[in-house]
Amino acid sequence: MIIMGIDPGSNVTGYGIIRKESNNLNWIDDGQIAPSKDMAFYDRIFYVFTQLRKILERYRPEEIAIEDLFFSKNVKSSIRLGHVRGAIIVSALISEVPIFEYTPLQIKKAVVGYGKATKEQVRNMVKIILDIKKDMGLDSSDALAVAICHANHTGQIMDS
Repeated sequence: MIIMGIDPGSNVTGYGIIRKESNNLNWIDDGQIAPSKDMAFYDRIFYVFTQLRKILERYRPEEIAIEDLFFSKNVKSSIRLGHVRGAIIVSALISEVPIFEYTPLQIKKAVVGYGKATKEQVRNMVKIILDIKKDMGLDSSDALAVAICHANHTGQIMDS
């Protein structure tokens, strides 16, 4: 099964693609969708949508896991992140790929075993779990962590 993990962000959206075969997880690809900061916000949302559609067409994941919103004191940032998540969800729905959501706590526990792990600890464990030797950005490793979390929960129904 090919699983795509997504770490939505209003500036950078990370994605990671893994393959789950039996109990083995294999890295396929990862990257970042980073629209220019010079673009209008709504153009940036559309950019995330169109780039994600291209990635979905290329890899044809069977399931998509996305990091769920978390509580934030900054309302404007939360609203912007919600817009980006909406673009991601619509892109997945157009591709008819099932969507699963996980909280940051669930993701960190699944990858590191500790819900308050740092982004660097998550990245280190992702690299170990998937045997990745290359350097990667935190957005990419977070997205791969979402995919790993989902792979560990495959078969369980998530209610969004």
